[in-house]
Amino acid sequence: MADPRPKILVVDDIPSNVHVLSRILKDDYDIYFATDGEKALELVQARMPDLVLLDIMMPGMDGYEVCSRIKADAAIHDIPVIFISAKSEVEDETRGLEVGAIDFITKPISPPIVKARVRNHLLLKRQADLLRSLSFLDGLTGIANRRRFDEAMLREWRRCARSHLPLSLIILDVDHFKAYNDQYGHQAGDECLRVVAEVLSERARRSCDLVARYGGEEFVCLLPETDGPGAALVAEGFRAGVAERRIPHAQSPVAPYVTISLGVATVVPTVDGNPESLAQTADQLLYQAKRAGRNRVQDAAVAAL
Repeated sequence: MADPRPKILVVDDIPSNVHVLSRILKDDYDIYFATDGEKALELVQARMPDLVLLDIMMPGMDGYEVCSRIKADAAIHDIPVIFISAKSEVEDETRGLEVGAIDFITKPISPPIVKARVRNHLLLKRQADLLRSLSFLDGLTGIANRRRFDEAMLREWRRCARSHLPLSLIILDVDHFKAYNDQYGHQAGDECLRVVAEVLSERARRSCDLVARYGGEEFVCLLPETDGPGAALVAEGFRAGVAERRIPHAQSPVAPYVTISLGVATVVPTVDGNPESLAQTADQLLYQAKRAGRNRVQDAAVAAL
């Protein structure tokens, strides 16, 4: 499967300028456009472009302010910004670089210059993204780590809040894992965690679903645009999938094989809400599942009965 084409957001209040840049770049990239700063920020968060071409002089919010807001937002600050403007004084370029732009192209636009600089900065971003992705992997299981989960949680919380869509979270851990390690040794314990991670990855089928190691024997699964019953079905699939592997666990009072307990929480996020509240609720439900006997899914609907 071919890699998706890079996405570029063009921001300029003059439609003819947007059309010129679109003609130059459309054969190689997917182009989105905005004609004011507020719309530009909405599209950056919604589309997560690989590069922003940003005019400085716009009514209302100017390009400097747009760039400053992008760079101040942890969910989008890694997106490179190139200013395109008729302003060519040293002070203008300096200010642009100070607010976080990666480059500065002056008008009138030269198509070869635009193509070359866009290509070069996208190459640099691709290399940075590769290094960044490696830093987001858990070394033992090969799935996403806690840092990757935290970033995804913030991003999906904001996206679902804008769209008024549900966001679900599953938190789970391996039942009586310390006893497993004591019985079989840490090497076997590591292999057990790898098998659990494999099951979760196989059963979280959508590309937008994120499975991550949360810490120790604890895992999470972030399910955007998923309601409570849907998330509970995914969680039950996780539970059944691990049980089907029949990993021996002679020291478990729950079953003669490895089992997991799961908490499932769902919310329709609000812009001013706290993503941590969803994790706290899922964690509380996980402990309810443990108190109820383990090897089970506890969701908010069941907990409320």
